[in-house]
Amino acid sequence: MHDEPEVAVLRLGHRPGRDERMTTHVGLTARALGADRVWIPDNAGQSLETVRDITDRFGGPFTAELTDSPKGIIRDWEGRVVHLTMYGERVQDVEAEVKRAHGDDDEPILIVVGAEKVSFDVYEEADWNVGVTNQPHSEVAGLAVFLDRLFEGRELEREWDDADQRVIPMETGKRVEPADEE
Repeated sequence: MHDEPEVAVLRLGHRPGRDERMTTHVGLTARALGADRVWIPDNAGQSLETVRDITDRFGGPFTAELTDSPKGIIRDWEGRVVHLTMYGERVQDVEAEVKRAHGDDDEPILIVVGAEKVSFDVYEEADWNVGVTNQPHSEVAGLAVFLDRLFEGRELEREWDDADQRVIPMETGKRVEPADEE
């Protein structure tokens, strides 16, 4: 978030025709739950446009970019790497260490979220391989839980800059209004 070291999300892999919504939702979840940026594979341009459109309408700051070199991003990252995988260590067992690295040691965090079978070198390059649950589940759910634990709920109180629209919380119904209305 604004006064903390960067938190970025890398979507590793994208299967056109199969992963469109999932890749889009990785980007939207990263934005909504406190990350500063997302990298999306270069064959997922429609997902990129959707994330950018939401950021334009509902505010930022948030950066969404395409990459043709996701493993280069991991290799060149100047901070710590968290790979979310159901095969990793339990999030509750490593979250204090990750928070300490990010908060106390001012380390930027790169969160890697796979789409298909992830090659073993990603497991080796990660500082932590983290399982939000060791059961099959959605990578979007894993990202959401991990970000909420990292930020301890602070991301839910975030103020959005340069928003054109905002959602008005209601018990029932849906209401979106221009951001400049009180």
